[in-house]
Amino acid sequence: MVRETSDLTRGKVLLIGLAVLVLGGAGQLGFQAVGFKGFSAGIAAQAALVLIVMIWTASYLTRVVTGQMTYMEQRRRYREVYDETAAEDLEASFNALSAAEQQDLLRRIGSDAEEITPDP
Repeated sequence: MVRETSDLTRGKVLLIGLAVLVLGGAGQLGFQAVGFKGFSAGIAAQAALVLIVMIWTASYLTRVVTGQMTYMEQRRRYREVYDETAAEDLEASFNALSAAEQQDLLRRIGSDAEEITPDP
């Protein structure tokens, strides 16, 4: 199964936070190197980081609204596997019954035996 979402764990989020902190310091040095003076370099670096955090927050909110959160994806994949396994178990149990028991079961649940054709 192809995974479409990234696995963003707490550890990775903390590393990203540390990287943003280091990026802020590097940004201030970078802005000073290109000619910004004193507080102007700090303000420019802070503005750049605020923009980055706003974009990051927007991407998070987008994932929340569209249901692409890691937990939701895990639940969805688990449910798909569970449903498939349950269907296979149910089919195996049904096929283990004799033909008369299968007909009786189908009659009890209100299905017509002719409508259901077993897979070859």
